[in-house]
Amino acid sequence: MDEPVKGPALPQSAAIIGAGTMGLGVAETFALAGLDVALVDATPVLTGRALERLDERVRGHIDAGLLPAEALERLLSVRAADDIADAVQSADLVLEAAPESIEIKREVLAECDARAPAAAIIATNTSSLPIDELAAFVQRKERFLGMHWFNPPEWTPAVEIIRSEFTDPLIVEIAREFLLRIGKRPATVASAPGFVANRIQFALFREALACVEEGLATPADVDELVRSSFGFRLPFYGPFQIADMAGLDVYASIFDVLSAGLGPGWEAPELLRDIVAAGRLGTKSLAGFYDYSDDERAALLLERDKRYAALMRLLEAFPDQSKPRSEA
Repeated sequence: MDEPVKGPALPQSAAIIGAGTMGLGVAETFALAGLDVALVDATPVLTGRALERLDERVRGHIDAGLLPAEALERLLSVRAADDIADAVQSADLVLEAAPESIEIKREVLAECDARAPAAAIIATNTSSLPIDELAAFVQRKERFLGMHWFNPPEWTPAVEIIRSEFTDPLIVEIAREFLLRIGKRPATVASAPGFVANRIQFALFREALACVEEGLATPADVDELVRSSFGFRLPFYGPFQIADMAGLDVYASIFDVLSAGLGPGWEAPELLRDIVAAGRLGTKSLAGFYDYSDDERAALLLERDKRYAALMRLLEAFPDQSKPRSEA
């Protein structure tokens, strides 16, 4: 783990505003990590029901062997707040997890900003709204950032930390260290529509839909191809390192074929052309998007094979439940 942040302490208490699927999952994560958590939804009745669902959720995880029995005791650290003011009054971290509506977030964020302690970090769990725009709804813009969790938040490691143009870099580092300490794998990105993960994910989905619309394959066959080819690699390596191992000159050639067959928009990006022209072809030339020594290349490729073989054995141990009985 990286060296701890020097300076202000990491959050010990949190308020979660919004008790839907994401809010409950984050509440469970925070409680299991030892934080004191205040949870509030649109009305006291809804908040009470949310605590009941949280209890059922954790019991289900215990019954499934995903959590130890003592995890239920840690839920005692989650309390139902009467309203936003009650929830945030002593919170070190305020996470707004309201519906993806700019108007709702405007109201909720302004209330959080007005009621939370001056030293609190205020975060929004939006999955697509630009953080620079949401920052207009708070006064303490330097303490505001995006903290985009992924469903299901208890088990998905990634959390995007989205800085606005106003966010204090120290606040970004505190948020990053906090997430690392509770077992997440944060990545810091800039404000833009969809940020990074959803921009890539929806580009994939757009092309998957196009393949079905064009009659190239059924949804089930597209799913099979994705999960059994490049999707099979993604638990271990990101797109840049996968490209390095495949060969960047090969990627450039494939872009040429795609461009010729599919038209404008499929040309190889200039960044790739420039890297290939510089002789950085990936692991085979010891330089691509990353640099490698001979030993590092050999170790990487051997470790890749070990990981892929282990994942293949894991998949073989489970029945194939990926294909639905019928397709839309």
